[in-house]
Amino acid sequence: MKKFTLSIFKSSKAKVAEIPLVFEKHALKIIFAVLSIISIISFIVFYKNGLGLAYNDARSHLDIGRRVVEGLKPGLAQIGSVWLPLPHLLMVPTIWNDFMWHTGLSGAIISMFSYVATGLLVYQYLKELGVKIFGRLVAVAIFALNLNIIYLQSTAMTELLLIATMMAGCYYLLVWQKRGDVLDIIKAAFFIMLSTLNRYDGWFLFGFAGLLILIQVFRKKGYKAAEGSFILYSTLAGIGIVLWFVWNALIFKDPLYFILGPFSAHAQQQQLLEAGVLATKGNLLLSIKVYFYALFFNSYTFIVLLSFLGAAALWFDRKVSSGMRIMSVSLIAPLLFNIIALYFGFSVLYVQGISGNTWFNVRYGVMLAPTIAVFIGYLIHKLPDLKWVIVSLAFVTIFISLVNIDAVTIDDARVGSSQKNVSEVSGWLHDNAANKDGFILISAASHDAIIFSSGLPLAKFIHEGTGAYWESAVASPDRWARWIVMRTYDENDLTYRELSKQDPKWIEDYILVNHYPFADIYEIKPLLIPTLNTKPVFTNQK
Repeated sequence: MKKFTLSIFKSSKAKVAEIPLVFEKHALKIIFAVLSIISIISFIVFYKNGLGLAYNDARSHLDIGRRVVEGLKPGLAQIGSVWLPLPHLLMVPTIWNDFMWHTGLSGAIISMFSYVATGLLVYQYLKELGVKIFGRLVAVAIFALNLNIIYLQSTAMTELLLIATMMAGCYYLLVWQKRGDVLDIIKAAFFIMLSTLNRYDGWFLFGFAGLLILIQVFRKKGYKAAEGSFILYSTLAGIGIVLWFVWNALIFKDPLYFILGPFSAHAQQQQLLEAGVLATKGNLLLSIKVYFYALFFNSYTFIVLLSFLGAAALWFDRKVSSGMRIMSVSLIAPLLFNIIALYFGFSVLYVQGISGNTWFNVRYGVMLAPTIAVFIGYLIHKLPDLKWVIVSLAFVTIFISLVNIDAVTIDDARVGSSQKNVSEVSGWLHDNAANKDGFILISAASHDAIIFSSGLPLAKFIHEGTGAYWESAVASPDRWARWIVMRTYDENDLTYRELSKQDPKWIEDYILVNHYPFADIYEIKPLLIPTLNTKPVFTNQK
């Protein structure tokens, strides 16, 4: 009897021991399923609460994608030069559908896939570092349950796509160092190339990763091998950057248009500098302080501090090869980029009470979320005796943030400078222009949120991207524009700037219907309606 009981006990113990092995075998599938469920539910919740489209930039991204397939002058040229093209190109297969456009799902679905992919990459990254499954799963949870991440993945913003492509690039750099397979450096270059077509953070990673490759290969194999590896990497990873210069040269007749053009970040930052509200420019300490505050707000202070310990544990662990440790430094590229960008005035970030009286672009601090998760996963691996203390404290922090809806990105979208409550203007247009013939003259650069929120078809709007329609309308508004939406006397509004060059008597043909905080609405006088052009006439514009 004792032998029988002992046999059953040993058999049961063996089966229990097999559970982690069985779980690990299917871990990627389980993570994929769980994160997909979180992603879908989160999108629905934020959309129902009206937060999915709260960011002004989210509505602009959706409109850019839509203008490729619909409007008075549809086509790839509508991609423009203000933002890099990848997010908008990825929307094209779905943005034609009104539901996908107006719910924001066409853009959000890209963020949602990126959210799931990044969780899987965090898991795989730590696996390559030799971290046991417990540490890997905790790291995935820390990333996936970050409310700022959960919110942004529910929107048409570009942060999650950038995070995913950069993380994929960093992952394959690590794998390349571990296994030495040239195919892995090609994969790393491919994903970094995708990041360079998404945001300019990717351009920095391109150069930073190239430097790390040069250093590591030079250390091991000398100059010739380093040169060859760098050429192999940079040829593919840099092609997106080259293509962007070529695009600007072909479309805007200036390869530097995206840098120096009237709608570039440089032009916007120059306005802020002249207004005296670009405090970080030339101030390194303030740039570091502002970005670290954004980092703390986005990933929560205690968790960020834990990640510092995890980074030290990884970088000083002699059991990990020097090449892998060097490549892991690529994970902090977003930290370096954002501090440098703030210092040189290439970027602006307001943290309420520190660098401004409101929030603005504070979401930039979320870029290190997967990096923080990786470092904490490694810390658990190196301090197994303290793993439950680390996990408990980390998840108490996460639980409190979720219960209190503590997400700075939501505050930024809802009440910060990144939001625009244009409901008065867009609502008026929806109610008064939807069932009437005639075009609306408006600057998309200044009022994309109004265009999107109006719910009207893009073919109803004449804006600076409509070619001959725009040129004709600003020259003779009374022949083309039944309604004009602009910020009167504001030279930054392109519609007002162009109309102010014309005979000032044009305004006598219009009635100021309403004056709102974000724009004024003018409607042509009834007697002139019969003389208006109300149908598209310029076909096959180049």
